[in-house]
Amino acid sequence: MQLPEHGHTEREIADRLANPPGKGDLGDAVYGAIDGAVTTFAIVAGVAGAGLSPFIIVALGLANVLADGFSMAAGNYSATKAERDNKLRLRSIEERHIRLHPDGEKRELRAILEQKGLSGATLDEAVEQVSRNHEIWIDTMLEGEYGIGSVDPHPMRAALVTFGAFLLAGFVPLLPFLIGMTQGFAVATVLTLITFFAIGSLKSVWSLARWWRSGLETLAIGGVAAGIAYYVGSLFG
Repeated sequence: MQLPEHGHTEREIADRLANPPGKGDLGDAVYGAIDGAVTTFAIVAGVAGAGLSPFIIVALGLANVLADGFSMAAGNYSATKAERDNKLRLRSIEERHIRLHPDGEKRELRAILEQKGLSGATLDEAVEQVSRNHEIWIDTMLEGEYGIGSVDPHPMRAALVTFGAFLLAGFVPLLPFLIGMTQGFAVATVLTLITFFAIGSLKSVWSLARWWRSGLETLAIGGVAAGIAYYVGSLFG
């Protein structure tokens, strides 16, 4: 029999509801790692395809890891901050509407709870109970009207996770050149393909897909990008 993913005692339920995970770090980590491996290997493949020296590969690769990694982190920070700011904007709108038009907002609240399956006296009581708590009322309106959860996104955390994942995966294609291996490009290719597969396999832990299928999917995406870069680079070789 499969064990449950979490406990169901009163204490465990209370702790879990008091500290909801929100969207978590998975998306930021996968996004940063895949892009780090793809873009850095694309540079390695393009430069190697053009027949340039390992020194140039390392120089351009390091520049990409640092500059593009920072750029991705900054972009994710801005996007996550915009998401948080939008939530605050919508929250202020609901606060104003509740203050100025409480009856209309109660009707909206009633419709939201009705969509959740409540009816009759139970629905009437739920509307009264929820509307007595200002914060819960607003949270319910945000979720019901806009599909926005109660957990605020963290821009800096998202940026750091993206940057860290980009650095870790982005350095993989450069390792053979950094340590001066004679068959650097061949080793970099193998290591990068392994990295693509590993990222996809780890991603499957948080999905219903089988690990090998998720790994092959990510491997295919990265392989196509690397193949395009190598082909373009070879045109100038």
